[in-house]
Amino acid sequence: MNRPPFIAAALLLCLLGPLAGGAARAAAEQIDRNATLNIAYGNRPGTLDPYLTTNNATSDVDRHIFEELFTINDKFEPVPELAESYHISGDKLTYTFILRKGLVFHNGQPLTADDVVASMNRWLAVSTQGKANLPGARFDKLDADTVTLTLKTPSLITLNILADVKNIAAIMPAGIIHQAESDKQPVTELIGTGPYRLAEFKQGEYLHLTRFDGYTPRQEPASGLSGKKNAYVKDIYFRYITDESTRLAGALTGEYDLVFNLPKDNIDTLKQAPGIHLYAPASGGSLITYLFNKQTGPFADIKLRQAFNLALDVNSVLVAGYSDPRFFSADSSLGFPQQVDWYSEAGKPFYNQHKLDEARKWVKESGYHGQEVVIIATKEYAELYNLAIVAQQVLKQIGIKSRLDVYDWPTVLQRRQDPKNFDLCALEFSMRQVLHQYPFLDSRAHFPGWSNSPDIDGVLDQIKQAPSLKAARPLIDKLHVLTWQYLPVIVLGHTQPDIIAVKNSVQGYDDLIGPILWNVKVNKQ
Repeated sequence: MNRPPFIAAALLLCLLGPLAGGAARAAAEQIDRNATLNIAYGNRPGTLDPYLTTNNATSDVDRHIFEELFTINDKFEPVPELAESYHISGDKLTYTFILRKGLVFHNGQPLTADDVVASMNRWLAVSTQGKANLPGARFDKLDADTVTLTLKTPSLITLNILADVKNIAAIMPAGIIHQAESDKQPVTELIGTGPYRLAEFKQGEYLHLTRFDGYTPRQEPASGLSGKKNAYVKDIYFRYITDESTRLAGALTGEYDLVFNLPKDNIDTLKQAPGIHLYAPASGGSLITYLFNKQTGPFADIKLRQAFNLALDVNSVLVAGYSDPRFFSADSSLGFPQQVDWYSEAGKPFYNQHKLDEARKWVKESGYHGQEVVIIATKEYAELYNLAIVAQQVLKQIGIKSRLDVYDWPTVLQRRQDPKNFDLCALEFSMRQVLHQYPFLDSRAHFPGWSNSPDIDGVLDQIKQAPSLKAARPLIDKLHVLTWQYLPVIVLGHTQPDIIAVKNSVQGYDDLIGPILWNVKVNKQ
């Protein structure tokens, strides 16, 4: 007798049920809920206050401690996180956010609208994202579970900015925010609503996160930084190993469960190593740049910036920095090729010209009179250190004196805040959802380098106020041309996402512009 397929399937499930259930229980028993994840991480954070930096060493940790009103999914789309729902007014000037109920901070306090208003207004005031992209905006409490964001002008990218993955709009208890504002200092306690809480931070050595048992996850499937977050691993240690060879040895011996910032020359060796596999993120990467100090010093003269750009042989520079074309692509665009709304080749005529004689002419026509250019660098980022050395060689070729000031990374971050301390540095900027999130573009961000181009500021605002990204296409091309003419940075190209060494006992590791350590499981040994 022929049975309908769904009946046959149901009978088969009944027959297999005990076996399937037993297999599921056996698999669950293999997961170590008390596991410790040891991570070899190459760079030390200068600050852990998420409002005050866009540095990976801070955001890679903070995304596990804090949550935002909005975050991004694996398509880089902004989606609710602490917001349950939201509404945008017809004039697009007022955003109303209904908060999820029943959430608590790591200190046991309930999340309230007061916490969101205090956090977000401080973020608007001090972060590069808030200052540059939401000037004049304000959050207010509507009731215990509802807050509003009021804008001065409509913007296409408001939710993208709120969901920034580097200058995190973290929600903290209002008392911590008020204390930081009173002291005019960074926040002193890192207390969020995320799946992990800060247990200990030993400056320069390690940072210890531990599972927050009071965490309430969203119920949507995990996607990028959004959706359900399970803290399967009990403890996570970011161990700050600044020496490349030590990180490599730790990957080969299995001392660490995850190893970041791998030396690129040894990637092929690691492919054959027992007990580990290499994880290559599907998307991401960074913008590779030379950043100028445009406020004071020799490069405040635009002609000198243009001279340096004219002199560059970009392909040689990138090979010197990254060793192999597998790890980078030469490209003039601020946007990545997969970002079809933001990618542009309008800056190509200004890119990779390698005209040394013309560059020397521009040096003579500039206001340069033999001053020493200060290149600030760190050996903790090997590729960027190599790029700094190349910059010094190129400057010498066109008659510009320079010196290399080398510090540890936290000191570079601290010294970079004062325009008297540097003239040039090599920097990577993680790929962002929208170009406005690159902090070197907008003068209102006051990012080190201190851009001051009313033309760039103006076209950034015009893009935000356009009716759609399609309508903004000519403006995006114009932004690229203006960037190459003004040169807040020189775009050298894009990195491929960094490859990470993962021990075979670790399951479920994912990455989206940084590590995603919730939903990671460790097998019992």
